[in-house]
Amino acid sequence: MAKEKTVYVCSNCGQDSPKWVGKCPSCGEWNTYVEEIVRKEPSNRRAMGGLETPKAKPLSLSEIEPGEEERIDMHDEELNRVLGGGLVPGSLVLIGGEPGIGKSTLVLQTVLRMPERKILYISGEESARQLKLRADRLGQISNDCLIVCETSLEQIYVHIKNTNPDLVIIDSIQTISTESLESSPGSVAQVRECSAAILRFAKETHTPVLLIGHINKEGSIAGPKVLEHIVDTVLQFEGDQHYMYRILRSIKNRFGSTAELGIYEMRQDGLRQVSNPSELLLNQDHEGMSGVAIASAIEGVRPFLIETQALVSSAVYGNPQRSATGFDIRRMNMLLAVLEKRVGFKLAQKDVFLNIAGGLKVNDPAIDLAVISAILSSNMDAAIEQEVCMAGEIGLSGEIRPVNRIEQRIGEAEKLGFKRFLLPKYNLQGIDRKKIKIELVPVRKVEEAFRALFG
Repeated sequence: MAKEKTVYVCSNCGQDSPKWVGKCPSCGEWNTYVEEIVRKEPSNRRAMGGLETPKAKPLSLSEIEPGEEERIDMHDEELNRVLGGGLVPGSLVLIGGEPGIGKSTLVLQTVLRMPERKILYISGEESARQLKLRADRLGQISNDCLIVCETSLEQIYVHIKNTNPDLVIIDSIQTISTESLESSPGSVAQVRECSAAILRFAKETHTPVLLIGHINKEGSIAGPKVLEHIVDTVLQFEGDQHYMYRILRSIKNRFGSTAELGIYEMRQDGLRQVSNPSELLLNQDHEGMSGVAIASAIEGVRPFLIETQALVSSAVYGNPQRSATGFDIRRMNMLLAVLEKRVGFKLAQKDVFLNIAGGLKVNDPAIDLAVISAILSSNMDAAIEQEVCMAGEIGLSGEIRPVNRIEQRIGEAEKLGFKRFLLPKYNLQGIDRKKIKIELVPVRKVEEAFRALFG
């Protein structure tokens, strides 16, 4: 007979306690404990769904055969790159993102392109008819993609045993529940137990599993933090719903690099891979317009050029406004302080608005030079030449600090037809200037960069 008990579980790290506490002793967060009703099953209960595998025995390192993991081609260059070359058999991959961003669309259109694999798509959120309508909109139908709407973990194991798929999709992990716990689906205990059971299945049967997960209001994966520790790979699908571009980032990857990045364009017929994002992110019609500077940024390992837009105007109301879209507002305030203190431009009584075109969020410090150049261009109402690109990090003393992978940044600008490239003077070391056709303009301080841009 199962025993029921009430415990309090931290929604951040999964630590449990017999009573409620204000501050979690494990992760240090306040007011994260929630009440869960747990039903303890007898220890001799049968394995879920009859999927029982022989016990593993300890092996020495010399007995374990080395070898490269054979990857499963997802027929999607962007997804393959972010995964590290393809999907590893037996791996557990978690894809998270905001509601309506396109997680289910990305996964469904990917599996529909894999006719050589038998795929079991388990939906806990949508009906089979809704998935059929989405597949029709994507224009792809596969007879080897089996759809089942189920939220019980025990029944999911029965479906897996009956179909013996090559790949399992679960949409989403927050809707799945197991009968061994009394708590509702999506609770800390349910997410933790179900993900741990799915991980055991993936490792024992060597079947890859793709989980789709929700995110909370802070933007992190919903559920206990242990969910991200359990899975092999965590992918974040992000972007602004009002823009067409989506970015797939790798937050954790046991089989590849976390520096990779995939870019997609949302269309009526699904997500299209963007192989050259620079051409899409640049607006070619800014000639003669002030407040626009082109930066050579690197997100992950891919260089691409982005358009930095700024607007500076006199403050109509008492307090000047500061607004940044796609860029850290605190870093913009720091750059404005550098302009005022080190260069002498008075912006204290000016409204400053900054925007990264295309709806992207960029964290690369190398776009600092483009940010202050766009701000100064708008303040002076003087346009920057259309064929000028730049990269450089700004220090607090007004110096332009070197940036990483400068040759890749220069190569991307040269490929798109730019004639001049402003870069930190220190970055000239080690560059073979004979191979580079674009004119390099080394600058050491902010004043030198402004003289090179505006004369």
